[in-house]
Order: sequence, then C-alpha cells, then structure tokens
Amino acid sequence: QVQLVESGGGLVQAGGSLRLSCAASGRTFSSYIMGWFRQAPGKEREFVAAINRSGASTSNGNSVKGRFTIFRDNAKNTVYLQMNSLKPEDTAVYYCAAKTLGGPEYPYWGQGTQVTVSS
Repeated sequence: QVQLVESGGGLVQAGGSLRLSCAASGRTFSSYIMGWFRQAPGKEREFVAAINRSGASTSNGNSVKGRFTIFRDNAKNTVYLQMNSLKPEDTAVYYCAAKTLGGPEYPYWGQGTQVTVSS
C-alpha cells in the first residue's frame, strides 16, 4: 500500500510554469512506476506522463510533449511534474498515481491538485 499527496497546483498565466510534487508514503517508493494524469471538467481523464522505477525512462502524453517533464527523487519518496509553456487547455485537476511493475492499471491515486492557466 502507498499513500500519495500532491501539491504545487495553483493559478498561473499562459506561458508560465509550475512544478507539481507528489509525496509518497508506505511501501518502498522505488518499487513503483509513477504517473501523472489530469482531468478537466466534462472531459475524460488524460494520461500526462509516467516514469519507471529508477527514473531512467519516461513517457509523455502527446498534448504535453516538449513542455512537461516528469522526474523523481527516490531518496525523498517524491515524483515531480515540471510544467512549462502552460496553456489554458492545461487547466485541470492533476493526479499522481502509482503501480507495480507488470500491473496493467494504477491502483493507487492521490487526491489531486488544481492547476488553472489563465489566458
């Protein structure tokens, strides 16, 4: 079992940057693949980024490629999402999630943090 708590959301102007953090507690953080997802009002949840257990491999959703970067610090049990060149369409609640290797889905989720990008 792992507990996840996101922070760092807020209001930012278009073109600005934010860094989200997700602190994990419970079982060994480095045993989990970590992901970021987002959900805007009236829309389905969208994959944003994921990172493997060591941090050596990442993947991004098409809508954020080149603008968002996921990275992790296993010593601090934290995964981050650096968001640059933000657009109004990035406005959403952002969630971090965790899963074990081989697991098809993410069973562990944080409570979410709101990101609002003004035009």
